[in-house]
This record gives sequence, C-alpha cells and structure tokens, in this order.
Amino acid sequence: MSYEEEIRQTAQSAAEAARKLATLGSDVKNRAIVRVAERLLLGDGDAIKAANKKDLDRAKNKGLSDVMIDRLTITDMVLRSMSEALIDVASLPDPVGEVSGMWRRPNGLLVGKVRIPLGVIGIIYESRPNVTADAAGLCLKSGNAVILRGGSEAINSNLAIVKVLQEVCREEGLPEGAVQMVPTMERDAVLEMLKLDQYIDLIIPRGGERLIRFVVDNSRIPVIKHYKGVCHVYVDESTDMEMAEEIVFNAKVQRPGVCNAVETLLVHESVAPEFLPKIGARLETEGVEIRGCEETRKFLSSAVPAIEEDWSTEYLGLILAVRVVKSMDQAIDHISRYGSLHTDAIVTKDYANAQRFLREVGSSTVLVNASTRFSDGHQLGLGAEIGISTTKLHAFGPMGLDGLTTQKFIVYGNGQIRG
Repeated sequence: MSYEEEIRQTAQSAAEAARKLATLGSDVKNRAIVRVAERLLLGDGDAIKAANKKDLDRAKNKGLSDVMIDRLTITDMVLRSMSEALIDVASLPDPVGEVSGMWRRPNGLLVGKVRIPLGVIGIIYESRPNVTADAAGLCLKSGNAVILRGGSEAINSNLAIVKVLQEVCREEGLPEGAVQMVPTMERDAVLEMLKLDQYIDLIIPRGGERLIRFVVDNSRIPVIKHYKGVCHVYVDESTDMEMAEEIVFNAKVQRPGVCNAVETLLVHESVAPEFLPKIGARLETEGVEIRGCEETRKFLSSAVPAIEEDWSTEYLGLILAVRVVKSMDQAIDHISRYGSLHTDAIVTKDYANAQRFLREVGSSTVLVNASTRFSDGHQLGLGAEIGISTTKLHAFGPMGLDGLTTQKFIVYGNGQIRG
C-alpha cells in the first residue's frame, strides 16, 4: 500500500470515528482520559522513557540544539505533568451539548445554539512528545477524532504514548480511529494529509515558523497558527522595581526555548537608570546576552548594539532585546509594529495605565504584573492546550476545549411555515 493510500485510510477512519465520538457521554470520555493519565504514571511510564531514550540518543548524535533536546526529553516530572494535565481535562465541564442564547421569534419559533465538535483534527508538531497526550486528551473530551503527525526526532516516544491511548480507547469502547498517528515519516505524507479536506476539518501545526508557514502554504484545510512568539514586557514609569525584576527574569530565564518566553524588554526612560543595571546584572549571571538600543547601552555597557532585525526576532534562547522608550505610546507602538500577537505584559502600579495596556495591545494574551510564561493553556485553567492561535478566526490565544468546538443553530417549531 502506498503512503497516499495509508493517509487516506487513516483520515477516512478518523471521520467515521468522529461521528461516533460526537454522541458519547461525558462519563465515557472522562473515564478513558483518566485511565490514560493513570497508565502514564503507573503502568507505562518506564516503557515511554525507554522509547524516549532512543530518540534522545539519536538527537544527540545528530547534533540537535539544547533547546530541541529539552523539548524532546521525557522525565518523571514530564510524565507527571502530562498525567496531571489529562486529569485536569477530564475534570473540566464538557462543552459538547451546551445550549446558549435561546430566543423566541414573533412567529413562535424557538431559536438557539448548541456547541458541537469540529470533527477531525490534524496535529502536525515537532519535538514535544507531551503534545501527543495533551492533544489526544483535549480532542477526546471535546468529541473530536485526532490524527497526530509528530516529528521524526520523537517517533519512538510518540508511538509509545499513542500505544497507550489506543489501548485505552479500545478497552473503553471508544470508536476505532479516534486517536491515530500518521503511519509514515515521509515528508510528502504531510502534503497528502493537507489535501484531505473532505475528511479533516482543522489542522493545527505546532513548531517553528518554518513548519507553520509550510503547512499554511500547502493546506486545503483551515489552519490554526501562530508563526512565532515575539513577546514583550513593558516596565512602566510607575512600577514596582522588585516585581519588575522578578517578572523579567522569570519570563526570560525560566525556560527560554518556548514561545511564551519574553524576547524584548521595553523600559520607560524615567526608571531605566535604576532598573536596567539591576536586571542587567542579574540576567548576566545566567548568561543572557543583551542587545540594546543606544539609550540602553548608556546603562548596560556590556550590551551588544541592537539592529532593526532584533526587534522582530524570536530568539528561543538566552538573548534579550532591550529598548528604552519615552512613553507608553511608544511602547504600544513598538509592540504593534514588531510583535506577533502572542503575549505581552506590563509591570505597573498605575491602574489607568494597566487598563490602557489591556485595551490597546491587541495580542491574544495580555498580562498585568505577571510573567509572559503564564500564556499557557494549563496555567490559564484550560486543563491543557492544543495550540496557541494568533489569528482571530475562530479562536484567539491558547486553545482548550471550547476552541475545539463550534456552534450550530437549533430551532423548535410547532408547524410554522414561511410565507
């Protein structure tokens, strides 16, 4: 059988499964998700880590970057986090079947909307095996079938996790085809998958900008995307210096290789003389390279001169662009020009400034006095996330259960006809 036929059969099977999943009760779906969570910790963790070791050994031999290896690694802590995320998803209210906005028309018709699954979700992702469990759990809870296409660098890890998912689905009576992996690592298989708009309802790519642009350019299926995370922290003229230092340090250093790490720091000129030397010294202890504007370099002599490209770069590493601004207007203009609609934060003690920042910054997640690292589905109470959207149709920001559903109209009548 050719890989084209394999992909088509996979998609057909998923479409059949999606019709059945849409009718399942919450208790059935929750039980399956909880059982997967339990097996990740109790029965299958060692096998998954052994499979992951094969991927890590190969990744190191191929010279993959530390950032990629960090994303690829499955530890006991990662397994625990995956399990907890699934438990959280199972505990959330089921959006499927939720009726909203009922209203009565003058002719007596009762009109409303009910939330329904999207159908079949295709996930194309790199490196992170935890996405396999998160995506499957969210899709199952929201009544969608899922087709997973992870990167070749994580093939053994993903297969081990999918094995658990499929075994539990089978044992719990969920339809065959509810959770599947693309059966080949052929690059052209992705292209074939992206043609199958008669079976697949949505594509969600997760990975670097190159992968996402490739998917967008070649897909016949609607795509949820964010190209990159150029996230900002703006330290306002009215700020708590200690709070600002902690937030900036966390946003840059806690895990620099992820899309919600801060890439550009904007500092009001009135606090720059005091704040920049403090945060600069602390970041330097962690090996962070500062790329600063001319004004920044007056206070941080070790800073590398920033060039235009730095303001729009997602470094995914220990590099931070820093710019001193004259006003909030200039800070917001900078974010509007160079940002990626992902995540931006302000550190301020001024309520009016905080509200203005929330109102005028158009990113999918905007924070006041908190690290950009909280732009994450699990951290925001979604249980887990299937991705982050920086396009406003049909979801914006971290996507949880609601983002994997849509609404249809339902109408109750008692014999009305249209004249």
